[in-house]
Amino acid sequence: MVSDVPSSAKLPTKWGLFDIHVHHEEKTGLDHVALMMGSMEGPDPVLLRVHSECLTGDAFTSLRCDCGPQLDAALSAIATNGYGCLLYLRQEGRGIGLHAKIQAYHLQDRGADTLDANLMLGHPADGRDYGIAATMLSDLGINSVALLTNNPDKVKQLEEHGIEVAEKVPLIAGVGEENLDYLQTKIHRMGHVIDSSELE
Repeated sequence: MVSDVPSSAKLPTKWGLFDIHVHHEEKTGLDHVALMMGSMEGPDPVLLRVHSECLTGDAFTSLRCDCGPQLDAALSAIATNGYGCLLYLRQEGRGIGLHAKIQAYHLQDRGADTLDANLMLGHPADGRDYGIAATMLSDLGINSVALLTNNPDKVKQLEEHGIEVAEKVPLIAGVGEENLDYLQTKIHRMGHVIDSSELE
């Protein structure tokens, strides 16, 4: 039967060979992805990136954000490390969806910043829920991680769901003229930990 075929396979990439696993979230009907390289049972915490979907940045290489370069940098870091995991969560637009994200871009084109644009549309500044990431990690047998992130809320949520964040690893990539205001908003209004010298 089709239902007996596991949703996991080998995935060769430009960074090397990964194992891909799809996790179906019953509550939302969304399919999230785990990419793993090597064993998850090393003596050190697993190098982990929890990456939320960004069609415009990840697929279309938009310069409005740093999402695409962060995805590339995370996969490169995992390959260099020799083992690690990337969770790709279907939480487009910081959890508000693609339609609303493009509406927010429209407001940003008229002067709103990335946070206020969401609020003007009646959405939270950041609506992402990392509980599903913790569930996926538990299913994969991963309990302790070195987390590639600049976002303290991501750390907080994972820890609240029982995942030990043994180390926070900064992930600065894709800084450019087109997204400086966006990154400054993330620092000054959303609490992201980014060394301002990295933006110069």
